[in-house]
Amino acid sequence: QVQVVESGGGLVQAGGSLRLSCTASGLASDDYDMGWFRQAPGKEREGVSCISSSSGRTYYEDSVKGRFTICRDNAKNTLYLQMNSLKPEDTAMYYCAVAGCTITIMRRAWGNYWGQGTQVTVSS
Repeated sequence: QVQVVESGGGLVQAGGSLRLSCTASGLASDDYDMGWFRQAPGKEREGVSCISSSSGRTYYEDSVKGRFTICRDNAKNTLYLQMNSLKPEDTAMYYCAVAGCTITIMRRAWGNYWGQGTQVTVSS
């Protein structure tokens, strides 16, 4: 059974930082792309960032470029999202997912296995 678990969300003031973590277990191999998605109240889920397992290639949604950094620690089987210079518009439920790392997949917010989400709230 595949399990995806996120942690690290919380309440932070604008300009602050948070680091989200995600672990995935129960997959048949370690060769899988992963990504971060978010959904704000009243809005559709959107792809934020992803990282390719094979190439290490990363993708960032335009609004987070230069502020968010995705990385993966394969030894710990953990995915991270470092979020700096947070803005109130970053407030959302953030989800980690096993998902292909392509522009199409990220823009359509497709994922294979999803975590339960971790709330990020940025106050102004």
